[in-house]
Parts: sequence; structure tokens; C-alpha cells
Amino acid sequence: MILPIIEQIQQGESDHLEFKSSFQKEVIESVVAFANAKGGMVVIGIDDKQQILGVNLGVETLKDWQNQIKNSTYPQTIPDIDVIDIEGKQLVLIRIQEQPIKPIAYKQRYFKRIRNANHLMSLDEIANEHLKTLNASWDYYIDTRHDFNDISQDKIVSLIQRIERHQHKQFDDDLFGILRKYELIKDDKLTWAAYLLFVDNFSAITPLQIGRFKSNISIIDNIDIATDLPTQVDTALDFIRKHLMVEFIITGAAERTERYDYPLDAIREIVINMIVHRDYQDSGVSIIKIFDERIEFFNPGKLYGDLTVEQLLSGQYSSKPRNRAIANMFKEAGIIERYGSGIARICNICLDYGIPVPIFEEFQHGFRVTVYKNGVDEGRVNGGVSGSVSGGVSGGVSGGVAELLNFITNTPGLNARQLVAQLNQPQRTLERWLKQLKEEQKIEYRGSSKTGGYYAK
Repeated sequence: MILPIIEQIQQGESDHLEFKSSFQKEVIESVVAFANAKGGMVVIGIDDKQQILGVNLGVETLKDWQNQIKNSTYPQTIPDIDVIDIEGKQLVLIRIQEQPIKPIAYKQRYFKRIRNANHLMSLDEIANEHLKTLNASWDYYIDTRHDFNDISQDKIVSLIQRIERHQHKQFDDDLFGILRKYELIKDDKLTWAAYLLFVDNFSAITPLQIGRFKSNISIIDNIDIATDLPTQVDTALDFIRKHLMVEFIITGAAERTERYDYPLDAIREIVINMIVHRDYQDSGVSIIKIFDERIEFFNPGKLYGDLTVEQLLSGQYSSKPRNRAIANMFKEAGIIERYGSGIARICNICLDYGIPVPIFEEFQHGFRVTVYKNGVDEGRVNGGVSGSVSGGVSGGVSGGVAELLNFITNTPGLNARQLVAQLNQPQRTLERWLKQLKEEQKIEYRGSSKTGGYYAK
């Protein structure tokens, strides 16, 4: 037991380990922060420089500490407390498990562990943590601002018919009976999801602005879309498509082939992700900017559920939709295929189309995706703004195996052929690097030989 503790001390504070020289209120803050995250341990008797100081313990000391933690937290939290001897000095280990009911408060303040620090939670974070505990989301709650006069029955019929066509079935219930089954109506009142999906006319909480720009300050066309969400998807895609360049390719087929300068499937996926995962409690506006060489998609509200850009790009995360009711209805209607696969699909579509992987980044108070038509802005990529494409997208892999591993980590799911094309490396060289990374157990191949790809372990 002692050896792992020594190793942890040597590694320093982290998202699951905190050092304190003595028992004080900051210890209880750390207990709460760990309980609201993934659990962790506070070691008492070590200073910030990782020097072992030890603590002097009386007969009732540990019991008193445990009671202080229990009585000053709500819901009450009772951690495990142990004492160990290292270098002839006593250290106290306070172990905290992730709590099933969140968030936990200390004197009406809520903390959460992020990396190696305790983060004071905002009101939105507190509310979202509570909703996750209830296995719910904001859009399942009753909308107290709108009623049935604010929604369109025709739009309800349209979405239900879309579900029936997609799932090859027919509902026997009346319209509102169907909505009750999907929990879009509760206690004979609208939920927020029902309002967002079926709002009749103008909606003040779903603003989406799209503009065609010739420069950062010169706009030649624009549209404001503040309507129900399914209509918003279709209208946004129609406007974007109108402003894309299209090439007509003559083949041996009876009809000519159209090739847009961006893959429409990827654009559609990004727009749907914007609308489904947007934070509708944020007063900001969703914005799409179409430039000559790129398209920028911006959503208010950062990534949900402590998800980082790195995790998003690696594919190593479990999908937790911010708006579960909306996501479920989009899935039922076939507008989205499945949760959690959109980013990898967008990247693969772009690569197969011959354009760079998009840049994904947290930007100001929200999240932004930038798709480039031909090349990527070198300054943004080399500066590491998004970390999604690395330097290999446009300039090859100068660092060899290490750069290849970094590229696979940030752009998972590509096969050898796609990597050769994207990184501009000789096939034999790339295959040699792939073999080395597999032997070192740093990457693995997942899926079939035709549709699978490489992922970092």
C-alpha cells in the first residue's frame, strides 16, 4: 500500500490527488470537489513542495475530522480515512468516491475537481450536474413560458410522419398521446423539447444567423433563422448549399454528377450537431460564416459534461447529449444516425473528399468548427489552436513516428491508404511507422479491413 502512495506523491497533484499540510477548510473543499468529479484522495501531512511533514494525531482527531466533513457537506458525505507511516511520519489519507447524487455542497458552495485544482461551479454547472444525476436533461423539463398555442400541430404531424417513414411503422395513438410517450408532454404541459421542436412562428431562444462573407467585414447575403429545430436544419442547409461552388462532372452515366467544393454530408452533420447539442439556456446566437476559402460554425455553450476537445477528437469518450429529448427525436426520425459518432464521421468524409480535417476548438464562450476548402491556415495549425490536425495535414510528417502517433490520436479511424494521402508520405515508410507503433502497443486497428482504421490506445 505504501509504495503506490509514494509513487503518487512523486507524480504530484492531479485530478485525483491533493496535498495539504494540515486539516483546514480547504480539505473539505477538496473532498467536495472530488465527490462531484470522479473521486480522489487528499493526503494530509505534505506541503506544496511535496515535502513529507507528517501530522500529530490525538485519540479523537480522525473522528473529529470525519464529523466536520459530514456535518458541513450537503448531501452529507462520509469519506474513508486511513493513517500510514512514511519515513517515520504519519500521513492521513482521505479517500472520496464519486457520489451518486450530485452536486455536493460545502457551506452552500459547490466545487468540482478539474485537473489539479478545485473549480467553483457556476449556476449552469450546478444545474447540469443535478440533471445528470437524475438521468435527465434540461429539455425534458416543463416549459413554464409557453403553452399549446405556441406550437404548430402541422409540425407535430410532419415529424411523426417522418418517424413512421424512417422506422416503417404507424402510430395508433393521437398526436398528443404520441408526444406523451416520448415525454415531450408532462402533466399536460409542454416540455422545452416540445416547444423547440414544434414552435409555430418566431422563437427567441433558437436564433441562428448565417452570412456569406467576402471578407471579415464585408457581407453579401445573410439569413436569420429563429424557428423550430427541424425546419432550422433544412433552411440552414439550403442557404449554405446556395452559396457553395459546384462543379458538374460529365461521366458515362445518363445524368451529370455534381461536386460541391465541400462535402454536403459533412456540412449536414456539422449543422445537425450544432442544433442538437447547442446550449439553449445560453443567450448567445449560433452563427455560420461562409467565406471564399472556409466555413465557420459557432455555437454558444462549451462542450458538455466535462468533455475536452482532445477527448472529442480521439473518440475516447461516452456520448452524453446536452439535450437528450431533442437528440432522441432527431434519432427517431433518422435525422441523426447514432449518438457519439458524428465527429469521426465528419473527419472521414472530409478526408475521403480530399479536403483537410476540420478544426474543432473551444472559442470565447462557445465551440467552433472550421472547414477549409483546400488548405488549412498554417498559423492556426502550427500554433496548436485546435490540436485536431497537427502539422501533418499540409506539410507532411517531419517528426516521423511521434508525429504519426499524434496525428492518429487527434484524427482517429483512418486506414493506411487515407493516412498516406493525408500525410503525403511514401506508403512503405508509413507502413513501417504503423508497424512500429503497433509493436509498441501505442495504436490498434479497429473494424473490418475495408471500413476500419487506426486508433491510439
